[in-house]
Amino acid sequence: MKTRRTVFLTLVAAIILAAAVFILQKQKIIVPSFQTVHDSYKKSEAVLLDRHGEVVHELRIDEKGRRLDWISLNNISPSLLKAVIHSEDRRFYKHSGIDWKAVVSAALQSPFATTSRGASTITMQLASMLDKRLKPIRQKRTFKQKWIQMRLAREMEQTWTKDNILEAYLNLIALKGELQGIAAASRGLFNKEPGGLNETEASLLASLIRSPNADNNDVARRACVLADFAQFQISCEDIKKLSEKTLLGGYYIRPAIALAPHVASQLLKRGDEKAASTLDGNLQRYALEVLQHQINILKKQNVHDGAILVVENKTGDVLAYVANGDDYSSAVYVDGIKAKRQAGSILKPFLYGLAFEKRILTPASIIDDSPIDISVTGGVYRPKNYDSQFHGLVTARTALASSLNVPSVKTLQLVGIESFLQKLRDLGLEDLNEEEDFYGPSLALGSADVSLWGIVNAYRMLANDGIWSKLRLVPDKDTETSWKKIFSKEASFIVSDVLSDRVARSPTFGLENPLSTRFWTAVKTGTSKDMRDNWCIGYSSQYTVGVWIGNFSGESMWNVSGITGAAPIWIEVMNRLHSRNPGEPKTPPFGIVAKKVELMELRQKRIEWFIKGTEPDVTVVKIQDKQKTDRIIYPVAGTVIALDPDIPDTEQRIFFEAEPRDAGFIWMLDGKVIGNSEEGLSWAPSTGKHALSLVNQEGRAIDSINFEVRGAVAD
Repeated sequence: MKTRRTVFLTLVAAIILAAAVFILQKQKIIVPSFQTVHDSYKKSEAVLLDRHGEVVHELRIDEKGRRLDWISLNNISPSLLKAVIHSEDRRFYKHSGIDWKAVVSAALQSPFATTSRGASTITMQLASMLDKRLKPIRQKRTFKQKWIQMRLAREMEQTWTKDNILEAYLNLIALKGELQGIAAASRGLFNKEPGGLNETEASLLASLIRSPNADNNDVARRACVLADFAQFQISCEDIKKLSEKTLLGGYYIRPAIALAPHVASQLLKRGDEKAASTLDGNLQRYALEVLQHQINILKKQNVHDGAILVVENKTGDVLAYVANGDDYSSAVYVDGIKAKRQAGSILKPFLYGLAFEKRILTPASIIDDSPIDISVTGGVYRPKNYDSQFHGLVTARTALASSLNVPSVKTLQLVGIESFLQKLRDLGLEDLNEEEDFYGPSLALGSADVSLWGIVNAYRMLANDGIWSKLRLVPDKDTETSWKKIFSKEASFIVSDVLSDRVARSPTFGLENPLSTRFWTAVKTGTSKDMRDNWCIGYSSQYTVGVWIGNFSGESMWNVSGITGAAPIWIEVMNRLHSRNPGEPKTPPFGIVAKKVELMELRQKRIEWFIKGTEPDVTVVKIQDKQKTDRIIYPVAGTVIALDPDIPDTEQRIFFEAEPRDAGFIWMLDGKVIGNSEEGLSWAPSTGKHALSLVNQEGRAIDSINFEVRGAVAD
């Protein structure tokens, strides 16, 4: 009976094969060439190119699968090639697309057998990948689909080489999860290129082909059998360990190069396979390394994040865009260049530039750096310098270069808050509050939020003689239509000259510090409230570099200033940019004049720059009559003082302060003498409105203010 059944099944198989040959001849088959398949292959990753055409970042743009670069057979491990052939098609190099022996063997299997053996060759499997008509219906192919698959495989063998077939197969095969192709599987599961796969890894990968999502133990058992059949010198125990390690957990494909993720996400949104950028790959890599190094140094001082932006002054091309420290960052997806942070002192150059341009101040103007109280909504604003020291009478040059706060607040009072806000808006600094009362006098010290992108371009404007234009990440994009004049050449030159003056900077920073370069640069640092952010932004004749250091979470740093945090990064990048070409210092424009001035009270002599028409008539300049500085400094005009209900009335006092204390003035409150200004004077407050005057020996009021005391209100 068994012999008869075998003969019958053989006859049936022969009839099926004859019918297959007849049908195959009738089907219209179009076989694509190997080159066509190769050229139509698309990676799931797009690449960002720098200004030299070099890849600086890979970014996934296809969410349906992971496909990496097409890999040639020469770059695939021999162990993997051997394992795949032994697993999928042992007679691959002997048949012509159809393994008839395997077909007959499969046909002779009993329909009631518990297991079945497939007859699809590697060529037939490849054919099914290339022809949409061969997609299985309900996980199985119909007889018609099978015949088309066989015909296509036979035709392919006549026009393709065996190596072409195997290479295409290994690049198109679907493996675990969304991984497609040997390159993606090798990188995703083993974090290595296909050429480096060993026998253990090759056995596992080859065993995944038949059932990509099979149970870990099943894959390991199949790999053990395959390794033994291929005569690999490995143990089954090693295969099981590797299987547990790689197949039980998730997988991750680390980009081959990942230098500019945030630029890539901006420029590769349209699904292009590649995009050109203005970045310089070598500079981008260097800037990232410098940032990571500095963050690592400052980690003990609670610093976890930073950003660097480098632009070319003339074109506005962005050469380096390091939005965070990557692996060193607390939030790798946050773009530290576009994020808004409190500006601190980096807004001061534009404040003084506005005062110079309006001819309210010159670099030689004298400003009093001494305590000042300003009445604001909710109380009194009393600005202090970073070092909590006051320097008395200083020039505007020293006030800006040394970043003194009180002179900046006084300068803001001269130019007006709304005027300054409008200038900041003209600079492209977005999302500033429309109401000037929102910021008040603290705007002079940088209470507004700005991005590194915006503020770096604002400094670039100073480098470009007051002309502003947009920055660009895409090369050859015309920016001329965006050019606009923000400051005059003269005002820009004076601000730049002040920011490059290491002597004027020395009262706060000393002569030797990270802001001192061997070539001409103009630079400013800034630190925001509670040391949450610090900045260093500066420019040469060719480049503008901006650095921000802080925490994306908003946490305060511990004892980190612009000089110790951002400035070391700034000078490293600047030195790199000017290693071969130091550039040239700015030359004074036509409307600038130089004049020797001697400030007698400050004991200073220097040749100072002035916008033509603002220079003093005489060489020796005396400070104006000191009488004009005599004033009440507390309380300030309009102050409202509320008594505290939790403090006994006898313990509540108000202290009156005037400057200078040694002038022998008399205090008068509501028309009555209450003491003199040479000694500290305290007064037991009484509710109501009061008039306070400072009177000289001749009985003339030098200064007068009104204030109000309100009664205690219990909670």
